[in-house]
Amino acid sequence: MRPSRDFEAHHRGPREQCTGGEWLYGRRPVVEALRAGRRSFSEMILPPPEKNESDEIAILRATAHERGIVVRSEDRRRLDAITHGGHHQGVALKATPYPYVDVEDILAEVEEDERAIVVVLDHLEDPQNVGSVLRSACAAGVTGVIIPEDRGCGVTPAAVRASTGASEHLKVARVVNLVRAMKQLQKAGAWITGLDWGDDAKPYTAIDFTGRAALVVGAEGAGISRLVRDTCDFVAVLPMLGAIESLNAGVAAAVCLYEMLRQREAGR
Repeated sequence: MRPSRDFEAHHRGPREQCTGGEWLYGRRPVVEALRAGRRSFSEMILPPPEKNESDEIAILRATAHERGIVVRSEDRRRLDAITHGGHHQGVALKATPYPYVDVEDILAEVEEDERAIVVVLDHLEDPQNVGSVLRSACAAGVTGVIIPEDRGCGVTPAAVRASTGASEHLKVARVVNLVRAMKQLQKAGAWITGLDWGDDAKPYTAIDFTGRAALVVGAEGAGISRLVRDTCDFVAVLPMLGAIESLNAGVAAAVCLYEMLRQREAGR
């Protein structure tokens, strides 16, 4: 499939400026970061020019030229070191840090939209899981994502890679106190469901997700923490009929988010 060209013309202007920052990597994440236009960029690493290079690489090279982003090539060992061994596909982009939003921005949208959906991550530490949840959240059109500042993975380059760049299009807020943020969501009109297990848990299809809703996703195995669980309005469980006891956080979140969408479509 040919890559979209709409990121070429988005946010063109003066030469990009980027002091410090981090290296994003992988072709699709780099494309999405450029399309979103929420960061500044200073350098791009691409394979050496070839006569028959792919459309994706050619467009990245042209976009870098248009935006005044320095392009250079590196050998595989150096690029592996820059990306900390990540799956870079020969492409990396130096960018300013991830543009988190204030939680108040998400809360304001929840108050305005009676069909708002917010995802809350309860101390997920694996960037692969965080990225997987962010990808599903973007696909489901969520209003925003809330994560804790401590004891959890932020939107790191590894998480961006795992999200295939979907994180670049999301509003993500980092908060000091997750429970306080959940109570603010409730005050804004959202009903909060935690994905967990226990005697009080209901099948996820039995929860009414048609109004303002928030979904809390905990780490695989540990589940959601006690105070976070106590703050939830409902606890939902996914049926596990086989030999394993749980799904990873990304898969569990995707299943529940699409149940939310199914209910909303059915209720129209």
